[in-house]
Amino acid sequence: MADVMSMEDIRKEAAQLNIDFSGVDWNSIRLPHGEDCGIKSDDDDLIEEDSLEFDAGFGNIIVVDNLPVVPKEKFEKLEGVVRKIYSQTGVIKENGLWMPVEEDTGKTRGYCFIEYNTPQEAELAKEKTHGYKLDRAHIFSVNMFDEIDKFMRVPDEWAPPEIKPYTPGENLQRWLTDEKGRDQFVIRAGSDTEVLWNDARQLKADPVYKRPFWTESFVQWSPLGTYLATVHRQGAAVWGGASTFNRLMRYAHPQVKLIDFSPGEKYLVTYSSHEPSNPRDTHRVVLNIFDVRTGKVMRDFKGSADEYAIGGTGGFTGVSWPVFKWGGGKEDKYFARMGKNLISVYETETFGLIDKKSIKVENVMDFSWSPTDPIFAIFVPELGGGNQPARVSLFQIPSKEELRQKNLFSVSDCKMYWQSNGEYLAVKVDRYTKTKKSTYTGFELFRIKERDIPIEVFELDNKNDKVISFAWEPKGHRFAVIHGDNPRPDVSFYSVKGGKVSKLTTLKQKQANALFWSPSGHFIILAGLKGFNGQLEFYNVDELETMATAEHFMATDIEWDPTGRYVATSVTSVHEMENGFNIWSFNGKLLYRILKDHFFQFLWRPRPPSFLSPEKEEEIFKNLKKYSKKYDVQDQDISVLLSEQDREKRKQLKDDWERWVNEWKRYHEEEKMERQMLRDGEASDVEEEYEAKEIEVEELLDVSEEVIQDA
Repeated sequence: MADVMSMEDIRKEAAQLNIDFSGVDWNSIRLPHGEDCGIKSDDDDLIEEDSLEFDAGFGNIIVVDNLPVVPKEKFEKLEGVVRKIYSQTGVIKENGLWMPVEEDTGKTRGYCFIEYNTPQEAELAKEKTHGYKLDRAHIFSVNMFDEIDKFMRVPDEWAPPEIKPYTPGENLQRWLTDEKGRDQFVIRAGSDTEVLWNDARQLKADPVYKRPFWTESFVQWSPLGTYLATVHRQGAAVWGGASTFNRLMRYAHPQVKLIDFSPGEKYLVTYSSHEPSNPRDTHRVVLNIFDVRTGKVMRDFKGSADEYAIGGTGGFTGVSWPVFKWGGGKEDKYFARMGKNLISVYETETFGLIDKKSIKVENVMDFSWSPTDPIFAIFVPELGGGNQPARVSLFQIPSKEELRQKNLFSVSDCKMYWQSNGEYLAVKVDRYTKTKKSTYTGFELFRIKERDIPIEVFELDNKNDKVISFAWEPKGHRFAVIHGDNPRPDVSFYSVKGGKVSKLTTLKQKQANALFWSPSGHFIILAGLKGFNGQLEFYNVDELETMATAEHFMATDIEWDPTGRYVATSVTSVHEMENGFNIWSFNGKLLYRILKDHFFQFLWRPRPPSFLSPEKEEEIFKNLKKYSKKYDVQDQDISVLLSEQDREKRKQLKDDWERWVNEWKRYHEEEKMERQMLRDGEASDVEEEYEAKEIEVEELLDVSEEVIQDA
């Protein structure tokens, strides 16, 4: 940067050179182009602001082509028709509809420009009216104004794209090769997001990667654990690795609020909601489906929140999430959403509707895919005041064939629960009694894999019991039900093996309102969350016995690790105190505890499915002692190491204590002469050697004289 002189220095220099400032024309002085003498102009900020405004583009303007060419006497009529069509998708700005005409004839040129208040309204108008058929000869072609420049820059001659040399990327599954067989988890606390190993054998969490402000709202693992997704105002991003998490891909979607992976991690669905310019209109919804690896938008959906407010398990500004449910297992072949009186099923080869039409189902209320097969179940409530019964139906995709149907009568509510292998579908049906004043609960069990899909009906011992929770055993044939009245309901276990439902046992009066099966089955946690303040019971379903009872006070979340060896309980920031998480063994032993202020999330990193067959896994489980022998030595070594570390810790505490005592003994000795002086020469510090004497001291506080006169 050049040296800068003050104006006073300039005047002194001019006086020495006999230069008269009054004769200098300052406006005639020009610096060479691009030269600023190291001094930034005050106008630079304005220039930058102008460029930013220009770069913002014309995202709220659309170009409508293939309009009728009409003479000037029909201009107003055509303009009115166009305005009527395009006012339905948003608010057109004042003087925001411009239809060019020929100067010599006054005829329209067959296209027009329309300016909306927001880019979202313009996008919706394009989505809704591109291909609109005004008449047989005029089918609208709609483009964004910002796209015109892109079309103009298309070269006249094709040139082959530049081929970049292949550079191999990081092995995103390397974390699965951990020598200790550990699992990873991610936590969010305050502004930090951190990935850690669960080193349960060492009774600690081993840090992997930590980053502040990694996400602006939440993080989410992909279903197979390959990616960690973060959410930002500009869109979403995925990261991967074992020790250093590198950003692999970004997905542009302004103001994204929710994301959802397909089961096989091939696609990512992003969602945003935008307030309309007209307060009377509903929120505008934008959904994008990205290819995870390339970042390309495979299909987008736009519309009002009302169009996407049906179905799903969780709501966000009136829209149920997930909007799209994936089917067909890990192959990601199909996805579907429920609309009014229809189910729209799309296939990912073209991202279009199967057979180019939806499945019409009058008054459909819910639908749910099989976790493994292209089969979904729907629930339709009673119609016509009970004249047409409720029903549950199973549909096969892509044939859309109805495989099975079961009519249900006097239904007040219905919920569907798929077993993780897709072998069973349990339908919980709440029915009205004859008086219509109360309800009772029954179950319909569909055996999906058997011929003709037989259905078995069963009820609880007391069918009037309220069902609080239901959960299938993963990869198994058992299920658990919490039923009865709070505060101490019962927990019953059932088996469907052998062709019929049989009760295994009922646990009476348990402080539980939630069920958490181990991913490998066999074990379950009976949890009392919210009003039960974190009561935990670790139960062995094979032996029908309680392994341990414990408490994590105010626990809000419980999550098993993907192997079923460990379980995490956490207290998130919905409570102000005791934020953090505990790690337990599968049989209820507390291994370690970590406290974190402002704790938001705990998520285990999922594992992909095992390459072992179910028969091999069962064989390993039955012969676990034989396979575990080689690990017993390692466990013994770790136990010795932990004992040694514990001894070292106790020795350190003892040494610290002795050091502290000796330090005070030294102070005591140094102050001996001062204590002796205070005791009038007595040298001993032993209180028993002193004789206690009582000394009475009289002190005259006041003297007053009062004259008493004789009566």
